[in-house]
Amino acid sequence: MTQINRTRVLFTDLLNLPRGKYVPVDVAATGSIGFARGSFGVTFDRDLLPVPGCAVLDGLPDMDLVLDDVRRKSWQSNTEIALGDLHADDAPFGLCARSQLRRTLSEWEVMGYQPMVGLETEAYIFQQDSDGIWRPYDTPGAIVYGTGPANDPRGVMDDIWEAAQSTDIPIESMNGEFDNGQFELTLKFDHAMKACDDAFLLRTMAREIALKKGLLLSFMPKPVPDRGGSGLHVNFSLNDIDGHNCIAPSGELSELAKHCMAGLIHHHSALAGLLATTVNSYDRLGMGNMAGYWANWADDHRLVTTRCSTRSAKSARLEHRMSDCATNPYQAVTAVLQAAKLGVQHEMPLQAPEDLDGLEQVRETRHVPSGLDKSLDALDSDVALRKAVGELYCDALIYLKRDEVKRLDGKSVDVVRDYYLPFI
Repeated sequence: MTQINRTRVLFTDLLNLPRGKYVPVDVAATGSIGFARGSFGVTFDRDLLPVPGCAVLDGLPDMDLVLDDVRRKSWQSNTEIALGDLHADDAPFGLCARSQLRRTLSEWEVMGYQPMVGLETEAYIFQQDSDGIWRPYDTPGAIVYGTGPANDPRGVMDDIWEAAQSTDIPIESMNGEFDNGQFELTLKFDHAMKACDDAFLLRTMAREIALKKGLLLSFMPKPVPDRGGSGLHVNFSLNDIDGHNCIAPSGELSELAKHCMAGLIHHHSALAGLLATTVNSYDRLGMGNMAGYWANWADDHRLVTTRCSTRSAKSARLEHRMSDCATNPYQAVTAVLQAAKLGVQHEMPLQAPEDLDGLEQVRETRHVPSGLDKSLDALDSDVALRKAVGELYCDALIYLKRDEVKRLDGKSVDVVRDYYLPFI
C-alpha cells in the first residue's frame, strides 16, 4: 500500500498558475496553510506589482488557504492533494477565484437553481529541437478526431488518461483536434465547483506528465500562428431543486435559458476581459474561427459564441465558446454564470438566432474587442458585470493585465508566444 507522506496544497492565481506548497501530512491536517498575498501581484517576469488587494505596499501580509476536508488523489507518488479557498483578515479573499465561484453558486441556489458544468479544454504539444527551440509535436499522420499512435506517437495522451483514471478526474473524451499536435481533453458534467477543480488539476497534471517526457503541453490560445486556436468551452445547465434540467424541459429553450443567453450577449465585450486574458488570445478570436467572436447564439452551430443543445431535455445545455485555458476555470465559469444570471435577473430579451454560415456571412455586427487592452477597458466600464464577478477581483485583474499589455506592446508574434509558452 502506498504511504502518503506529503500533501501538495494548491491554488490558482490571476495568471492561472498553479501555486502551492508541499507540506507534511500532519501540517495539512491543521486545515490552513499560509501564503503571502503578494503572490497575486507577481507577473510572468517575476516582477512584483502593487496590484489592488495584494497589500504590496503594506508589508506583504499573509493570506490563508483554508483547505477542504476531503483530499484529492495525486499523480505523484506518496502524495495527496489539498485544494481550498483563500482567506484574508478572517474573510474570503477577494482575489480568490474559487471563493468568487462559491459565492456565485450560492447566489444561483438562492434563486432555486444548481449550475452543472462541463468543460472542454484544448492544447498543443511541443518538442524541443537540437537548438533548444520548442517546435510543434511531430505527428505526420494526425487527423481531426484522431486516436492512437498516428496522432500521439509518444503516448502522452495515454499516460494522461491513465493518470486521470487513477486520480478520479472524470474524462469524458480525448482525441486529436483539428491540427497536428493539437488535442481536446473533455471532462464530464458535474457540479460546478467539482468541474472546475477537476479542470484545474487536469491542466496541471497534463503539463507535468508531458514535461517528464521532455515535451511541453501548452494550453496557449494560439501558439502556432498558421494553425487553429485552442479554447476552453464552458458548457452549463441549471437544475431545479428536484434535480431537473431547466434549459429545455419541453424540448424547446425555456425562458430561463433565453434570459441566460441574452445576458451573455449583452455583456459580450466585457466578458472578453475575463475570458480572453492574454495578448495572444486575440490571435484566436476573429472572423471565421470556431471561437466566441460574434455577440450571437444559435442551436447546434459551432460558429457562434453561445451554442445551445436542446435535443434531449435531460442533457440540454448552453455552451459559451469565447474563453481559453489561459484563464483559470473558476474565473471563466464565474464570469459566464454571472453574466447569465444578470440576464435572468433583468429578464433580458433574446435576439434572433444566427442563421448564416458564420464563416463568411453573419447577421451580427457586435464582436469581441480587437485586443486585450480594449477588452479590459470594456470590463472596466461594465459596472454591473464587475460588481457581479467581484469588484476587487476585476480591479486586480485589470491592473495586472494592463501591465502585461504594456510589456508586450509592439512585440512580434514569436516574442509574445515565447513570453507565454512556458507558463500556459
